[in-house]
Amino acid sequence: MENLNQFKELEKLLRNESQFCTEDGVLMKNAIVEAALALNPQLIRLLLTHETLRRNFFVDVDGVLVFDKVKFQKFVMNKRFLPDSYTSFKNKIGLIDDNGTFVSESREVVLAWPYKDCMLEGGQTKEDAKRNEIFWNETLAPDEINRLTEPKVLNNFRQYDSEGEHEVSKIMPTDNLIIKGNNLLTLYSLTKKYKGKIKMIYIDPPYFFNKITATDTFKYNSNFRLSTWLTFMRNRLEIARQLLKKDGTIWINVGEDGMHYLKTLADDIFGKTSFIGTLPRRTRNGKADVPFNFSQDFDWLLVYTNVEGEEKVLGRNVERQYFETPDFPGRPWRLADLTKQTTAKERPKSYFTMIDPKTGKGYPASEKRTWCVSIDTFQEYYDNGYIVFPDDYDFLNISKPYSRKFKDEDEKDEKKSAVISDFLIKDFLQELLFKSKNQDGNNEITSLFGRDEFDYAKPENLIKKIIEVATNEGDIVLDYHLGSGTTAAVAHKMKRRYIGLEQMDYIQTLCVKRLKKVIEGEQGGISKAVNWQGGGSFVYCELATANQRFVDEIEIANSTEELADIWRKMQETGFLSWKVQPKQIDENAAEFSALSLDDQKRFLIECLDKNLLYVPLSEIDNKEFEISKQDKKLNSDFYGIS
Repeated sequence: MENLNQFKELEKLLRNESQFCTEDGVLMKNAIVEAALALNPQLIRLLLTHETLRRNFFVDVDGVLVFDKVKFQKFVMNKRFLPDSYTSFKNKIGLIDDNGTFVSESREVVLAWPYKDCMLEGGQTKEDAKRNEIFWNETLAPDEINRLTEPKVLNNFRQYDSEGEHEVSKIMPTDNLIIKGNNLLTLYSLTKKYKGKIKMIYIDPPYFFNKITATDTFKYNSNFRLSTWLTFMRNRLEIARQLLKKDGTIWINVGEDGMHYLKTLADDIFGKTSFIGTLPRRTRNGKADVPFNFSQDFDWLLVYTNVEGEEKVLGRNVERQYFETPDFPGRPWRLADLTKQTTAKERPKSYFTMIDPKTGKGYPASEKRTWCVSIDTFQEYYDNGYIVFPDDYDFLNISKPYSRKFKDEDEKDEKKSAVISDFLIKDFLQELLFKSKNQDGNNEITSLFGRDEFDYAKPENLIKKIIEVATNEGDIVLDYHLGSGTTAAVAHKMKRRYIGLEQMDYIQTLCVKRLKKVIEGEQGGISKAVNWQGGGSFVYCELATANQRFVDEIEIANSTEELADIWRKMQETGFLSWKVQPKQIDENAAEFSALSLDDQKRFLIECLDKNLLYVPLSEIDNKEFEISKQDKKLNSDFYGIS
């Protein structure tokens, strides 16, 4: 009570000085704190006029009063000083500690980067876009984080194939999966079954934009502060890395504003030596009304792996020309370069004049590029048919010796060719620069559903090129920002297994609907290029909601009466935060009603235990969650629980 009186006395005293007030007479905390730190004489003289405040903020040192500016700063920044109506209500119902500090801001909770142990909420909805910083928990201690990220129960299983929609009787190891729910928590759930098994991850996450707009035109939240966006990305990339198979790759689509920040972050997570490269993608044709009169028409792909640089994690299938000749019946062959980029000084035995045994013609080596064979091994290679000279065949138009590669040995080797720069320039980059614009993706969605279903969809051709060099048939592809479903659609057509995660409601109206069309044999996107004829199947399911259902109800409520009804249900069936005292809230119902509707919603959401937004797998048998017997069986299938 004594502190409360001092708050009021200080407020009354400071109102006498215009420099600490706005024109409307509202005290400015920042101006007061800055004056204290600067030892503003006017502020100090003012405090000395009040006996209680003088005694509290000044120390007598040998007859000299010394101002304790640190103590004063803490006092002014206390939530009890100049509280707004929302803060006042929280204070009154006791959601603060004995020192007058909110429990959520307690310094006794050791929190990790950049807000210590905080986990960013996976919020991409428009409501979340209105909030400055989006976190799962107001307070997170290590044990709470473990509970937040433990595997979750799945429900609402449905299977889709060429025969239509069916109930799911068993989860098979080869099933393709589309899962609705917060992607961070779903990623943690996937680790129980898929840790170290995903061959390729492609994500097109919300971009970071330097300019935060009042109206966000995306169907998800893209109004992030930089620190928030980087935390959002880090939380997910760290667990995504655990899911990657050895020699797996992750491809991250990112905009210009966030690319360099994300590169630094991803270097830290995956390691600088695991960085594969940066690829540009042309997003549009140039615009004229742009800053500095320069049209930035690209976004970027950051590509990482989880192994060191000597590993061959990428490869490509090349259509090669083979020859069939009488001297090698039943063994088609092709030509390959017989030189190597080593100097005569580095490989002296490979720097020699190669003599054609049939004609006696000599072919000298280049001093800067020697033969692949040495003078000691030439005869062995020639006798086994591995060297071709210009005069060996009339149909060949060559002027130097070449290496002969047999088709049966190519196929036995099973190694894909390197993704070398000339290939990138002629093929891959050509696709990225000219055939993967936003408009191409938008046109594909338009042809399937109509124009307004989804903006900025990535085109199928982009994903096809990535899947070709990063995976083989049967490999698992993951996209945890599934969006319009492009990654899943392309993986399905290319006979890859896939897992797609999406938390937005359009997962049903867009992603699932699109994949049903793929199964039916739709001929858009890459269908003709891969001769897609339809078929296949996938399983849809959702994270089983607990407190999340109350969040959903609160967000769409239109009145205090509706919220009061939700509050009653929360007390009966929900799991409230440990710092909530329902009796005190009920006793102050009139003051709760006096808050704005947005503040009422904010408060009720704050009362929920965020660790229980979804049902933990460990509590699947808890009767309060009403998990059906069949769903329990399917969760056992999915997680491999006996």
